[in-house]
Amino acid sequence: MKKDSTTVILVESALMIALSAVLELFKLWQMPMGGSITCASVPLVLLSFHRGPKWGIGAAFTHSLLQMLLRFDVPPAKTFGAFAVVILLDYVIAFTVLGAASFFGKPFKNRTVSVAVGTCIVSLIRLLCSFTSGCTVWKDYTPEGWPVWFYSLSYNATYMLPQMVITAVLAVALIHVLDRFDGRKLRPASN
Repeated sequence: MKKDSTTVILVESALMIALSAVLELFKLWQMPMGGSITCASVPLVLLSFHRGPKWGIGAAFTHSLLQMLLRFDVPPAKTFGAFAVVILLDYVIAFTVLGAASFFGKPFKNRTVSVAVGTCIVSLIRLLCSFTSGCTVWKDYTPEGWPVWFYSLSYNATYMLPQMVITAVLAVALIHVLDRFDGRKLRPASN
């Protein structure tokens, strides 16, 4: 099979970034102090499995910058370092890691398992980013009497775990459609 040109892959990446931005607008659940359940991660995960982690990470990084422009919340950062932590953990790393899903799914030969595991791992890394940010920069929002780590974990897990499940289920269902459309056999993405 002829390899797609860079132009085709760039267009596909741009479409997936745009689709993620649009899907971010349709919230299934909105948390009171930020965070929501959407299907916005699905296109980025699909791109990673369809084109490999290099293209997935590039598109997800671009998406992270777009998210900062569209929905940046001014953090209660008292120092430049704390402000940088919010930029990195709540946006850049948290969204960019979605593009590495195929890297984490690569050890699994079965395409369904590969997509499900890769999606879950990057979603858990994203949860870890938000948890860490919650424990450091956003800790002033912790209700009195709650341990900071417990509040950050429970708050972020409330929306990120359901989003992980939704993203994994949709990615598994849609990757098979994408593979059939692309003429691929059901196998892990080549990098």
